[in-house]
Amino acid sequence: MDYIHLYFLNLATVVGFMTILWFISIYLKNVSIVDLFWGAGFVLSALVYYLGSEGVGTRNLLLLILVAAWGLRLSIYLAWRNIGKGEDFRYREFRRQYGEHRYWWISYFQTFLLQGVLMWLISAPLLGAQFNSVHQQLSFLDLVGIIVWAIGFTFEAGGDWQLARFRSNPLNKGKVLDQGFWRYTRHPNYFGDAAVWWGFAIFSISSGNILPVLGSILMTALIIKVSGISLLEKSLKSNKPEYIDYIRKTSAFIPWFPKK
Repeated sequence: MDYIHLYFLNLATVVGFMTILWFISIYLKNVSIVDLFWGAGFVLSALVYYLGSEGVGTRNLLLLILVAAWGLRLSIYLAWRNIGKGEDFRYREFRRQYGEHRYWWISYFQTFLLQGVLMWLISAPLLGAQFNSVHQQLSFLDLVGIIVWAIGFTFEAGGDWQLARFRSNPLNKGKVLDQGFWRYTRHPNYFGDAAVWWGFAIFSISSGNILPVLGSILMTALIIKVSGISLLEKSLKSNKPEYIDYIRKTSAFIPWFPKK
């Protein structure tokens, strides 16, 4: 199967996947379930690309394993954190704004279909890394991709674990976490997420496909400017007075030593 057909086959797969989730959300009256399957959706995309490529190569199999490790960990973590806590406040506000009788179908376009299209666009490096790479040997660039992925996975998973442990202590309510990975960056989980996707981008470049790197650029832009850091920091500044001092001494994104 050629590149374009495989890419659009995945679009159809992702739209079908998100449509099924939408029907489930209507039954549960909980749009928040879409967030739990963000990582798993990329695992599905990687599997589509893997099965649609012309054979099994070392890079193809390695990439599938790395995507599965990242995506399934993220989905399992979000499920552990959110299941049983009801619908996220963002979706409750949309439900109140549009009305219960209209929001059920608005949520399909506003949330499920939008996230599905973004997932499809971002997944481009996963196709680029696997396409035409069956007969290629792993190169030094692949090793760099593995290292970048490992750094990102460590920061994301480690940052999530440290934050969960911090929040589990009632004495930390209202306080700011500034230890561990959080000492060197205000958002180790977001930095880690971006680094993971740049690891995938490097695999794509090593395979000879540069244009799909746009997917990693889009993911990084979303993390920094749209749904990640920018949105979160507005809330933290208003809810935690100590966060202003934390901003002054701690790098916003790329890990670095704190200022005195």
